[in-house]
Amino acid sequence: KNSIKAMEKELVTCSLQGKEKAALKRSQIFQIPGGKDLETKVIVVLGKAGMGKSILVQKICQDWSNGEFSQFEFVFWFDCKQISLPEKQYSLKDLLLEFFVKPQEGSKEIFEYILQNPAKVLLVFDGFEGLHDHENLPRCSASQPEKDSCSIKELLSGLIQKKILNGCTLLLTARPKDKVYQYVSKVDKTIEIVGFSPQQRELYITKYFEGLPYCDNALKLIKECEYLFSHCYSPLMCRFVCLLCETVLEMGEKSLPSTLTTVFLKFVQQKVIPTQMHVTAMQNQESLATLARIAWYLGEKHQSAMKSDLLPSKEVKEFALKYGFFLPFAFPRHSDSGEEEFGSTFSDFVIQNFLGALHLMLAEEIKDKSLTKYLSLPSKKKKPYNWLDLVPRFLAGLWFLQDDPYLCSLSNKDVKQSTKKQKTLLKYIRKLQINELCPERLLDLLHCVYETQSNYLLQHVALRLKPDLSFLGVVLTPPDVHVLHYILKRSRKEFSLDLRNSSIDMQGLKDLIGLKNVASFRASLSDTVRTWQSLEQTRDYELLRASTEKFVLDPFKAKTMKDVSDLSDLVEMQKKMINCVQDASGCSSYEIPAIKNLRKLEFALGPVCGLQGFLKLVEILAAFPSLRHLDLDALSENGIGDEGAKSLSEVFPTLTSLETLNLSQNKITDVGAEKLATALPSLSSLKTLSLYNNSICDFGAENLAKVLPAMSSLRVLDVQYNKITGVGAQQLTESLRKCPHIKNLVMWNPTIPYGVLEHLQQLDSRISV
Repeated sequence: KNSIKAMEKELVTCSLQGKEKAALKRSQIFQIPGGKDLETKVIVVLGKAGMGKSILVQKICQDWSNGEFSQFEFVFWFDCKQISLPEKQYSLKDLLLEFFVKPQEGSKEIFEYILQNPAKVLLVFDGFEGLHDHENLPRCSASQPEKDSCSIKELLSGLIQKKILNGCTLLLTARPKDKVYQYVSKVDKTIEIVGFSPQQRELYITKYFEGLPYCDNALKLIKECEYLFSHCYSPLMCRFVCLLCETVLEMGEKSLPSTLTTVFLKFVQQKVIPTQMHVTAMQNQESLATLARIAWYLGEKHQSAMKSDLLPSKEVKEFALKYGFFLPFAFPRHSDSGEEEFGSTFSDFVIQNFLGALHLMLAEEIKDKSLTKYLSLPSKKKKPYNWLDLVPRFLAGLWFLQDDPYLCSLSNKDVKQSTKKQKTLLKYIRKLQINELCPERLLDLLHCVYETQSNYLLQHVALRLKPDLSFLGVVLTPPDVHVLHYILKRSRKEFSLDLRNSSIDMQGLKDLIGLKNVASFRASLSDTVRTWQSLEQTRDYELLRASTEKFVLDPFKAKTMKDVSDLSDLVEMQKKMINCVQDASGCSSYEIPAIKNLRKLEFALGPVCGLQGFLKLVEILAAFPSLRHLDLDALSENGIGDEGAKSLSEVFPTLTSLETLNLSQNKITDVGAEKLATALPSLSSLKTLSLYNNSICDFGAENLAKVLPAMSSLRVLDVQYNKITGVGAQQLTESLRKCPHIKNLVMWNPTIPYGVLEHLQQLDSRISV
């Protein structure tokens, strides 16, 4: 059972690695090519907190109410915070027709119609992370789950497992770090919201301040604070930064805070400091400390909402609502009593994180030394200590703001204690084995150190980074890139960066590859070529030339048609580069080093696109003068067949450096073998040729035997698992006598009688079976 789960997770990981950036219209969300109408379809929308997942869901509902998505007659939308109370029990009928909408009449008939027409039902669960904690979703045990009451987790489990309403469409929204795939074995479509581009950020800020006298000033002020501007890729943070900027400009101040911690401390300070008497100030401080405690303890339970009767006092509730820390919230009605329960939820995830960190700083019971465990940095294996994943950053920032007058007034502690706290953090980070941190933990550390703005700590970390930094498959957001750039440029070392599958944006890639101490980098081909095209259009030839010198491609593995297209685009880019270099320096030739130095190329498109992709690849093979290893097996049967073999043989004369050619498992017959054999002598450097597990018979073996003496560089030939008989084997053996340069001929075939093969091996010990 566990191995099946592991396999499913592995498949999901692989499919997500091949993700493509694309603008998607809302009307395309439910388009699933090849989906079966009779089965439940599961669509997952991923996005960090504040990316606009809930807004997207609201727009889908609005579109549907305006006549779009006509395939659905019913759309039910659930905010998972509202239905997550563990003591609540629902039947499917309760959930749909009591909690979500209560028809005036005909509930029974409507529910029966829904059960009979599941394909016409869309169920949206917004904020999937609000439904689960550390255990898996339990199996649905109700005998009649449509009508029996069970927990929301069991109900959702029944929907996902297709025991309930099989054939409906499920749309789940979640954060990328929430392991949705542990709970959902089959996902039909995954969409990730990546946030605003730099241009969209500018547009949002301009629209926000439109018509105000300081409109131009606001955009300038935010862009000057590059770190805050990078955070504006998140729609929620963009709005938050605009709100803060508005207050700062109204107060006549000239700059914005430089870290997230100072931003949120200023936000809290402006909201909470009253203009009235001292008593109210004390009361506000107490209320804030209470809210901070609630934020932390809810976070430990993976929650952001609570029932009103759990709040300690009316004053705290009024304070939280008045200053926008809380939003009012309705829990589901009891179907028997019809009463609605009211509660509160934190207005946004980042506020809850900041207040959670504030609680750790203010709590008397938490000692300085034990505070470091909440940074969640040291181990690869341990899960982060808390669901509130921004807490470590805020905690580190608050540690170094202990002498801030406002923070001191909250904690009633003197400055001596603050320097003691800072020494604890310094000691902790000095002990960290920075080189052994996995990429995610390393990014967490960089953010924490950035928030402290301690020159000593920034320098300490910068000097201890290893020269080879890999972020392969780790999503790098604009703030991640800003912090990485900020710390890398402080180091005297030269770095090699691997940024493949990191979803890094173009501006971020330009910034990192523009650093003088970044000596080389790998990034997704499409991102790299797109960045170079942008640099060419803006005539930034200096950075274009520098970045092409730093780009590394070897070894390259083509796994999709897009990889082959990207490689073609790279070769095309070289032609444009010649013109650019000619314009800039008068030099008439230029080779992109990555193209010039590519030594190993693996082709693994599989049987569906294998031939089509390979024919496209053959067109550009001549562009790689140093290619030594061409692997067309790569654990993926590509099935290039005789047509692919013929096309490849035509470019053999240009592959003068090729030493290893692996054509195993490609459905090549005698026809393809004949074409290959004719051209093989032109591969002047070839040492190893593998034709393992094809469909070559005696005619193909005869053609290979004829050309072996002319292949003076060849050392190993593998023709095992073909359809060669004793006749073909005899011809190859006779040819081998004229080839003292060949060291090994691997020739076992099920069609060669064992006695014959044994006899041939006795004649020539270089024959392997």
